[in-house]
Amino acid sequence: MDQVNKNAESKMKKAIAAMQEDFQSIRTGRASSALFEKILVDYYGTKTPLKQMANISIPEARLVVIQPFDRTALGEIEKAIQKSELSVNPNNDGKVIRIAIPPLTEDRRKELVKLTKTKAENARVSIRNIRRDANEELKKMQKNSEISEDDSKRGIDEVQKLTDKYIEEVNKLLEAKEAEILEV
Repeated sequence: MDQVNKNAESKMKKAIAAMQEDFQSIRTGRASSALFEKILVDYYGTKTPLKQMANISIPEARLVVIQPFDRTALGEIEKAIQKSELSVNPNNDGKVIRIAIPPLTEDRRKELVKLTKTKAENARVSIRNIRRDANEELKKMQKNSEISEDDSKRGIDEVQKLTDKYIEEVNKLLEAKEAEILEV
C-alpha cells in the first residue's frame, strides 16, 4: 500500500515538473534564457539545442544576448530563432546575437493566459489519472487479499490527500504565471 502511494506521489511530482517546464517556454514581457534553450539549430546537419551551442545571457530585463561557442554558427542560430514561435527579431553583429524582447500586447497576454490555463488543466488531468490508477491498484490488491479492506480505504484516502495537495500546487503555480504574464 505504501509503495502505491509513493509511486503515485512520484508521478504527481513529475506532472508538476513537466508543467513548470511548459510554463518556462511561455513568453512573458521580460527576457528569459529558458525561452531560447530548447530552440533547435541546424548545426552541420544535426538538430542541436541552442543551449549546447551558445551562452545565453540576460544583461537587461528586455534583452537577451546569445554568444555562440562557434562563430560560424551565427547565421544558423539566427535562422532558427526567426523560425521559432517566439516572434522576436534577432540582431546579428558578427560576434553575438542580441534580441530585444518587445512588450506584450493586451491580446497576446490574454492568449498566453489561456495557453497557461490549458497547460495547468492538462497537469490536473494527469494528476487525476494518476489518482485513478493508484486507486485501481489498491482495489486490485484488496481483491487479491494482499491488503485488508481498511488498508485499501486508508490508501485511497491518502491518495486523495496527495491529489488535493498537488492540484493546489498546480493552482498556485498557475496564479503566479498568470500574474507574471499580466504584469506590465
